[in-house]
Amino acid sequence: MKKKWILIAALIGLVLIGAIAAGPIMSDVETPKYQVLETQGNIEIRRYDPMIIAEVQMRGTRKTAVGNGFRLLADYIFGNNVAKRTGPMTAQAQPRKSLKIAMTAPVQQQRANDIWQISFVMPSTYTMATLPEPANKRVALKVQNSRLYAAISFSGLNSDDNIQKHEKVLMAHLQKNNINVTGQPKYAFYNPPWTLPFMRRNEVLVEIIN
Repeated sequence: MKKKWILIAALIGLVLIGAIAAGPIMSDVETPKYQVLETQGNIEIRRYDPMIIAEVQMRGTRKTAVGNGFRLLADYIFGNNVAKRTGPMTAQAQPRKSLKIAMTAPVQQQRANDIWQISFVMPSTYTMATLPEPANKRVALKVQNSRLYAAISFSGLNSDDNIQKHEKVLMAHLQKNNINVTGQPKYAFYNPPWTLPFMRRNEVLVEIIN
């Protein structure tokens, strides 16, 4: 009996080690490039480089919207798209193929009235001229110019309570320092769902006026 419990404990330990390692490994993907201009605790002022995003708009609760939006965007990057033509047109043009696009992080979520905008940042190796066209018309490709954001980073689950708690801290900091904001807060989630909560990286960002 003792050997049985030792074996069970060892298996549980291996599962926990795997879970701890899987989060960082699976999250080792390209992320948006930015310059940190100022830091105070877990709050940063960042200037983001220009980027291209793939975006869908979803209705419903925050969690439902981000889940459904993630599936549509993942469908696009995993091949539900049409590659751009790179050679000259011919009389007998071959059917265009799809392309698999590398996964990036984070998954972003921002509210616009009663609509949730869910987006992935596209890999920096692509331009609007080289990104494949989404086969699903609900997926839109957009260029974002360089922007200034205030961001707060935190671990734990991406629950409404956890997000709202850190959003309040961020907004209070900006108000105290007389920093003007524009638009609604954006939420960013960097890790796959099986990552242990204490290993996760979540963020609330809000665009600020320079």
